[in-house]
Amino acid sequence: MSEWFIYRGTGDPDPERIDRRPAPPPWRDFGAPPIDYRVPEADSATTRRLGTRAVPLAVPGSEALRLINAALYLRRPLLITGEPGSGKSTLAHDLAFELGLGRVLQWPVVSRSELRDGLYSYDAIGRLQDAQLARLEDGEGGGNGPAGGPHPAGDIGRYLRLGPLGTALLAAERPRVLLIDELDKSDIDLPNDLLNVLEEGEFTLPELERVADRPGQQTVQVLTDDGLRAPVTGGRVRCRAFPVVVMTSNRERDFPAPLLRRCIHLDLAAPRDERLAAMVQAHFGAGSYDEYIGLVDRFVRTEADGGVRPTDQLLNAIYLVQHTAGRHPADQEAVADLLMRPLDNGPR
Repeated sequence: MSEWFIYRGTGDPDPERIDRRPAPPPWRDFGAPPIDYRVPEADSATTRRLGTRAVPLAVPGSEALRLINAALYLRRPLLITGEPGSGKSTLAHDLAFELGLGRVLQWPVVSRSELRDGLYSYDAIGRLQDAQLARLEDGEGGGNGPAGGPHPAGDIGRYLRLGPLGTALLAAERPRVLLIDELDKSDIDLPNDLLNVLEEGEFTLPELERVADRPGQQTVQVLTDDGLRAPVTGGRVRCRAFPVVVMTSNRERDFPAPLLRRCIHLDLAAPRDERLAAMVQAHFGAGSYDEYIGLVDRFVRTEADGGVRPTDQLLNAIYLVQHTAGRHPADQEAVADLLMRPLDNGPR
């Protein structure tokens, strides 16, 4: 295995490797002052993806590993294309697990997604309602707010929440892993709207910029996608370590050249051989690959007809057979065949 690899795809966690990267290229050095922010540990989303142990997603020494590590060195987003079920989004969780980068920030993209959805949200209506309630309480109690204290609506940070992209750009000491899932489902404008944020590593919150010159409002604590509070100064969020951005696509559309120029592109093949064996054993235990080799062979063999078969179809079939062992073998075979039918009627 190449010594320069930071991510090795072995499933063995080594949090110190990410800190051994060389300094970023001058054009990708953002260098914002660090903030005090505790990154949460990996959550159940990672456990569901990886199973009881991490899944090796790329064969050591493969082109995939070289491209993934190139993205880590260059501080560039990784654009992963591939068929459904090929492990694209799981790669983000494997990166976070192996490099000790904590909870994965996830932004599932839909046709209505806009850039601001990923950056932050502002509850203007909630703030207005709190202000009205405070005025009513003032009239009854004669104070400035509840119990004579300040109005709750005066704390604008209570009404702002950073989205997954906005949280990833906080100036934490170590990079966060951000999964922008199924970008090809977005509106036509979103890939272009992402360009400036991914290139500059920063964005502004106009609601905070407008009050930054008021006493006590220069630095405001806002809620993050992690459910924690983080300081934002001057209404601007700027990263220190560019996040590990993983964008996935099911090849349902092409992306504009300016976005492709700013990304490292990896076309991820469907998991087979070592990768497929690792996935099965991660979810069903050691020796399960050999135990269910008949189902695995059938799953791989049926690819010859050109249909699209996500790997989770095989996992579903194994689970069903595992929990109905010895009962109605004929039904097991029939249901396994139904579960592993192709998603389409032929090659794309």
